[in-house]
Amino acid sequence: MTTRSHTVTWDVAEGPSPYAGMAGLEAMQAQIADGAQRSPMFALMGFQLVRAEPGLAVMQGEVGEQHYNSIGIAHGGYAATILDAALWNSIRTTLKPGEGHTTLELKVNYAKALTTKSGLVTCEGRVVSRGGRIAIAEARLTGDAGETLYAYGSSTLMILKS
Repeated sequence: MTTRSHTVTWDVAEGPSPYAGMAGLEAMQAQIADGAQRSPMFALMGFQLVRAEPGLAVMQGEVGEQHYNSIGIAHGGYAATILDAALWNSIRTTLKPGEGHTTLELKVNYAKALTTKSGLVTCEGRVVSRGGRIAIAEARLTGDAGETLYAYGSSTLMILKS
C-alpha cells in the first residue's frame, strides 16, 4: 500500500480586516485585486474566489486525491462545499456595510462524479431573489468550459443586520 500526505497552508491576518466596513461586493473585488489569501476552508478544499460582480460569484478549483471517498471519486462534500461558497458569495455581493448573512438551507443535485481527471472546475453562483431578510441563490458546478455539469445547487440565506 502506498501512503500519501497533503499539507494545507494559509495566512492569518493579524488585527482587523482591511476590508472591514466595506460593502460585500467592494470587499470581494478588493480581495481578488489584492491577491488576498484564501480562507483556511478554501485552502483545505483547493478552491478560490476568482470573480465577483453584482449578484454573481465565481469559484474555481481542482479535485485532488485528498477529496476522494472509498470508491475512488470525490466525496459529494467537495461539490456541496464549493456550491455553498458560490451561493453564499453571490448573496455577499448584495450586502451593504453592516449587513451579514448565513445559510438557512442548501440543496444539491449531483449530475456526474468528480475525479482528478475533471481538471479545473468552475462554480458560478447567482442571486435569484434578494429581499430585506431572505435571499435565494442558485449555482452550477461545471467543467470543460461549461460543457460538463457536475452539480447544481440552490440555497436560502438570511440577511443579518448589525
